[in-house]
Amino acid sequence: MAKNEIVIPENPVSSFLFSSTRAGIIWLIVRLYVGYSWITAGWKKVTSPAWTGDQAGTALQGFVKGALAKAEAGKDVTGWYAAFLENFVLPNAKVFGFVVAWGEVLVGLGLILGLLTGIAAFFGGIMNVSFLFAGTLSTNPILFILATWLVLAWKNAGWYGLDRWALPLLGTPWGRKAARPGSNVHQA
Repeated sequence: MAKNEIVIPENPVSSFLFSSTRAGIIWLIVRLYVGYSWITAGWKKVTSPAWTGDQAGTALQGFVKGALAKAEAGKDVTGWYAAFLENFVLPNAKVFGFVVAWGEVLVGLGLILGLLTGIAAFFGGIMNVSFLFAGTLSTNPILFILATWLVLAWKNAGWYGLDRWALPLLGTPWGRKAARPGSNVHQA
């Protein structure tokens, strides 16, 4: 610690939610809900000819054209995002159709299995924001909020999942800390 550095102790609520393995059960429930939402939406796309089959890209083209119509009407879709959709996504609709469909499945699997939970939640949140920018509400706002919380809880959100073993193998410093007398360090 630097000589002039001030360390602000973490409050007990955020310490519990984002650092305690006991909060892992809360995150398990959130993970399963968000993961199920992603995997079911993704599986419908993966098995649809309009997303990944012989007509791949047509469903995404329809979605993008709907977003562009909202932008032209001056509602729900900003000009910069409409330009991105029109000039980058629409010409590559087939590729983006596969990316969206399989991305949703992979995010769902990661969250359900509790494997690389923070990373899966991050990419789920990116997709939610992309759909929101395109003018689609649906469950995207709540899924985005829950994904953000899962990203914040990356250390313990996958405790009841594969992260419990995968993260230490990847070098995440999980372990029990011995509490110093008078310190505010909680045991795992």
